Amino acid sequence: MSAVRKYHHGDLRAALIEASFDLLAEGGLQRFSVAAVARRLGVSSAAPYRHFPDRDHLLSAISATAARDLRAAITDAAAAAGTDPADRLAAVAGAYVRYVVRTGAGFHVIYAADLYRVPDDARREQTRALMTTLFDLATATGAPSYEEDVLLVEATIAVAHGYASLFADGFFARNAGTVDAIAARAVQAARALLAPSAAGR
Repeated sequence: MSAVRKYHHGDLRAALIEASFDLLAEGGLQRFSVAAVARRLGVSSAAPYRHFPDRDHLLSAISATAARDLRAAITDAAAAAGTDPADRLAAVAGAYVRYVVRTGAGFHVIYAADLYRVPDDARREQTRALMTTLFDLATATGAPSYEEDVLLVEATIAVAHGYASLFADGFFARNAGTVDAIAARAVQAARALLAPSAAGR
């Protein structure tokens, strides 16, 4: 995302969402607050509340934006992976790692439990589209049932989120792993998980 900046004029709502990604990438969801976003932009602590009544409504807007952008990244990665369905699904792991390291907005933000009580059709539309894309990629591998599709999606995301979280925590620092290198390892790990399933079909 962007570097630290002060807000001058224009679309404050969009600026609040953009600055929120910066803060999530730096400090995670637990340290995220509306006041911190306001400080980042150099606006009054009351200014964000003209657009979002509370923290959950701001997070809901972030969730919608993140789901949309992550879906686009996943779609691009799958297309670049070629025609093999297992390779296309495994590519999700790399796209996820790159996106989460850059923005801090993984599934723990996009599908945060607190957001389910926020009436936000835009968020629901984007998160539903993201899951549809993931399930379409899983279904294309030839899984024999919806239940196995669920397991394939869960396994792929679990691998990806694990690598992204370990990278953020500095686990790979001693090996000087770059984001791209860790993303590639996530793809390899996801592909290895998919191999037995693909071999049986």
